Formats: sequence, structure tokens, C-alpha cells
Amino acid sequence: MHVREFDFDLPPELIAQEPAAERGAARLLYLRRDTGAITHTSILALPDLLRASDLIVVNNTRVFPARLLGRRVPSGGAVECLLIERLADDVWEALMHPGQKLRRGATFVFEGARTLHGEVLERRFYGRRLIRLWTDERTSIDEAVDAIGHVPLPPYIKREDRAEDRDRYQTLFARERGSVAAPTAGLHFSRRLMAELGRRGIRIVEITLHIGYGTFQPVRVDRVEDHRLEPERYDIGETAASEIDRALDARRRVVAVGTTTTRALEAVARAHEGRIVAGAGATDLFIFPGFQFRVVQGLLTNFHLPRSSLLMLVSAFGGRERVMAAYGAAIAERYRFYSYGDAMLIL
Repeated sequence: MHVREFDFDLPPELIAQEPAAERGAARLLYLRRDTGAITHTSILALPDLLRASDLIVVNNTRVFPARLLGRRVPSGGAVECLLIERLADDVWEALMHPGQKLRRGATFVFEGARTLHGEVLERRFYGRRLIRLWTDERTSIDEAVDAIGHVPLPPYIKREDRAEDRDRYQTLFARERGSVAAPTAGLHFSRRLMAELGRRGIRIVEITLHIGYGTFQPVRVDRVEDHRLEPERYDIGETAASEIDRALDARRRVVAVGTTTTRALEAVARAHEGRIVAGAGATDLFIFPGFQFRVVQGLLTNFHLPRSSLLMLVSAFGGRERVMAAYGAAIAERYRFYSYGDAMLIL
């Protein structure tokens, strides 16, 4: 299967640069898997489109302010750092700029309400570095990062982050610190929507998958089958695992909120003969058309980039032709795309 089969033209003005006026104000495109029928509605209609027996599964990862702006020592040249993955208490894999000037042994500092020092330990591919961080104060690295870091908005949002992004680029479920990107389908859940789902008897359970930089990573191959995803860490608790398994046993629909939730559920099910087993681990599962879903029977998601692994996952669930037709309809109806954009429900 060729990557070009997942390409489409998107007018730049449809890329949402700001969140909706309030949570729960997004539009919703509802796609039926069986017929390909499309309905245009709003996210507030979600309780009407689901059944009381459905089980919603959300990702409760929390985005941390992983983008750091500082200077090289002693030259004073600008440095930008995106923390990707913590490997030890003070050792991180990071994406650094300007990469060519940050060789092994280079030092830098990030300053503001706190001061954070860094050193390059190792050069890696595509501008990545292994770095060590430390503070001079009685402050943990996490506290310093939280004080001076910036919200790592996706590169297609062409503005600097603002104070309000610390709230709006975070779901109401966000509890477990560890992501450099939000599970954006979860951004649509307001307290009003959650209350209405509860009133209808629709249960919500939480799992964790920490989203890494790979979510923005372009597909650099021509054949879909040749692409590889970076591992991402997940954690599923005993209560969530047992509730999801009970839903499967009772033939109730499991509706995943987001591609990250989908990947975590399907990865665990593949490893345990279709069951959800509590525990932590990492997955590099790449879902593309032809994949056999064992758990997820409904998917709430945002609209994704052309030629992206996320669009391939959605196409695997909804059918490539039907999903691409739905994207065409969304463009024609002027839906807002990507992280701060509108939503799509596939049942």
C-alpha cells in the first residue's frame, strides 16, 4: 500500500490555530462504518449517538511544558530544546536546535523563574541528542521545567504558546505526567458533556499512553508497510482492565477516544489473546488498513495530517475510501482540522 493513498489537499486556513471558544463547542462529523453515511452535527450530540451500554475509554496522560528556550554557554547563542523521553532522573532524549552546533560536551542554560543547566552527552539522528539536566537550586528538574518550559504546541500551529494553552492543550482527564502532545480527541470533553454521558448511563474509564515526538514524525517511506513507529509507554490499571474485559464479554461496544487510546488497547489485546490485562509497558504498534481490531468498536478522533500514521490508523478502522470521502466532506463543510480542530466519530 502506497503512502500517497493517504494524501489530500487541505486549505491552510482550515488548520485550527486556536481552540474553540469553549470546551464542547466543536463540530462533529459522524461516519457510519457499515454504509459510509455521513452526518454533520456537534460534539454535544455524542450522547445521542451512543448507547447506554457503550464503554468509553480515554487517555489520561498529562502534557508537560517540554519546550525549553535558552542559550549556549559560553557563546550565548540561542538554543531550543524539546524534551522527548526521560531515560534516567537527569538524562533525557531531546530534539535540539541548532543541531550542528550542539556537539558532545556542549553546555547550555535555560533561565526564568528557575534555572536549568544542560550538557550534550551524545549526538543522535534527525537533530536528536542525549542530554543531562541539572539545577543549582533545591528544585527538582520537573519543577524547573514546569516553571520555565513552554507548552509544546504542534508545528502546524503557527504562533507562540500562551498562558491559556497550559489549560486548553490539556484534557479534563489529564493526570499522569509524561506526554509532549495532547491526546486531542479528549480535548472535546467538557464537564457538561461528561455529566450528560453519565446521566445516560454511559461509563468512562481511563488508561494511560504517553505521547512522544513520534506523533509528529513524518512517514518517510513510500510503502506504508515499511514505516516504523517509536515505542510509547502505556499503563492500564486493574479497574480499567476488568471493566473493559467485562464489556467485551457482554458484547458491549468499546469506544476509544483517540488514536493513542486505540493503540494501547489493541497492543495489549494482541499480546493477551484479545484480553485487556493490567500492567505497564511500551508499544510500537503501527495500525494501518488490513489490521484486525480486537477491542475497539467505536472511535472518536480529530482530523489528522495527510500521509500521517494517525490517518492510516483511522482508515484502518473506518475503511480508507470512506474515511477519505469523509475528509473531503469535512473540507467542503469547512471543518477545523488538527489538534485544536473539530471531531469525527466512527461507529
